[in-house]
Amino acid sequence: MRQTIQNLEESKIREVANAGMGRPDVLAFWFGESDEVTPDFIRQAAIESLQKGETFYSHNLGLPELRQAVADYTSALHGPVDAGRIAITSGGVNALMLAVQALVEAGDEVVAVTPVWPNLTAQPLILGAKLTCVPLKPVDGAWTLDLAALLAAVTPATKLLVINAPNNPTGWTLTRAEQQAIVDHCRQTGTWILADEVYERLYYEPTSNGCAPSFLDVAQPDDRLVVVHSFSKSFLMTGWRLGWLVMPPALVPHMGKLLEFNTSCASVFTQRAGIVALQRTADVTPRVVAHLKACRDTLVPLLQAVPGVRVAPAKGGMYAFFQLDGHPDSLETAKRLVAEAGLGLAPGNAFAPEAQGWLRWCFASRDLARLGQGVERLKDWLSRK
Repeated sequence: MRQTIQNLEESKIREVANAGMGRPDVLAFWFGESDEVTPDFIRQAAIESLQKGETFYSHNLGLPELRQAVADYTSALHGPVDAGRIAITSGGVNALMLAVQALVEAGDEVVAVTPVWPNLTAQPLILGAKLTCVPLKPVDGAWTLDLAALLAAVTPATKLLVINAPNNPTGWTLTRAEQQAIVDHCRQTGTWILADEVYERLYYEPTSNGCAPSFLDVAQPDDRLVVVHSFSKSFLMTGWRLGWLVMPPALVPHMGKLLEFNTSCASVFTQRAGIVALQRTADVTPRVVAHLKACRDTLVPLLQAVPGVRVAPAKGGMYAFFQLDGHPDSLETAKRLVAEAGLGLAPGNAFAPEAQGWLRWCFASRDLARLGQGVERLKDWLSRK
């Protein structure tokens, strides 16, 4: 076994979840997914594909129809994007790993903005890269970027910059001006940007296109930019494992080779479901976003009323990320909340050392009352400490 793999930390989120899975009394908010099932018309598209016998391989880069549907969807949000720049992947995680495999070699320097979902920092390490983290800073419960510090960390020696915005877990989102400054700087240093934008539609600020600012809004097709998306969040399709990459045209044939040696292709019946999801975006995503905003606006005020809690409404994503005074060890606190309060949250230090003492609450719940029940359990537990 490679020493690098032995040195990888197990997911602290899974560690907490494993302690509570199977307990019907636990209110689980630890994973980043809605508890609402995929819409029926999306599921029916997969069923029809299976009934037609579409159980064979597809093109490495995905069905042409799905690549075109993704291109049309992306173009409607961010301006023209050709289907020849799209690769279909077996989930957003797969897309991220493929991008890192394509761009990073052992010994390369990688910069990442943290706190962030731990997969994004683990993937460069798996390939033997040297990782530098630029931390966001909390101000009154909201996390902010020191842009000057980030640009200073990205030098001509930096092969890849990894940014997730809207951010999991903090909800922090880049402005378009910040994105432009980052693109301009990375052009000068020759640094690739890997932008995880899977939460772009889960954005609660008013915009003209109904989504968060994207690097695609400011970059040119041949810029050193790879953007990762997923059907998981905006289309309620976490378990389907379907995502996509947008990349410079020159990178596409090489990505096809990598896909062959990783998964060969995404399953055809899953891709058929993706086509219908994109065709009927208006029937899914606006409703999902409106409901998640209601979830956020229900949970955050309740948390803000709890003594010792520091939290601000997230601009994007599906999480309330809050600091709990007097409980500095996030993992221990999360485990105790499961065992003693029946409340399942993700520990902040799963996302970065600077998030120690914070907890992540996924508020994507069909039942708003369930969020209130969770807060009552937190308050009751705190009153007993």
